[in-house]
Amino acid sequence: MQIYFASRDGQSRKIATHIAGRLAARGIAATPTDLAEATPSAADLAGSPLVVAIMSIRYGKHLPEGLRFVETFKSLAAPPPLVLASVNLTARKPGKDTAEGNVYLRKLIARNGLAPVLATAFAGRLDYPRYGFFDRLAIRFIMLITSGPTDPTAVVEYTSWDKVDAFAAQIAAVAADVAAPQTGDQEA
Repeated sequence: MQIYFASRDGQSRKIATHIAGRLAARGIAATPTDLAEATPSAADLAGSPLVVAIMSIRYGKHLPEGLRFVETFKSLAAPPPLVLASVNLTARKPGKDTAEGNVYLRKLIARNGLAPVLATAFAGRLDYPRYGFFDRLAIRFIMLITSGPTDPTAVVEYTSWDKVDAFAAQIAAVAADVAAPQTGDQEA
């Protein structure tokens, strides 16, 4: 299984790698793939039994490489099941960490006609010292209007690793369902 991720500051990569490790512990091989380095083809995606995508937000938009991934995925005539996660600082607030409650994830799903079997939003990491001058200024402004921390020396890990672990367990269950032989009434 491939876990595709789009990350600018490394948190989506960290989450994808963590999920891959949790899946490996359950005997499921999963390789994190950076969408900025390798864009899957439609054939790659169509041949997957399950597709996992973890995409981060930058200034209110999912990263371009994540959106290209979505375009390729939605072009499939018979897409495999999709697991989708959005990583953004809005998800740090109660109720904003679900597909229904997170405006970025909700819009991504609706605008692209996606029907993920699992979808969630993870809170990211705020790391002011790591950002360049303009990024720091812009993010501080966003935090000011959303009642977040504005101290330019602040580093805050908002990601709930327990939630990431629970999501990995859900992915494992979906992967098991996808891999299980389908039974039922068949015409003779």
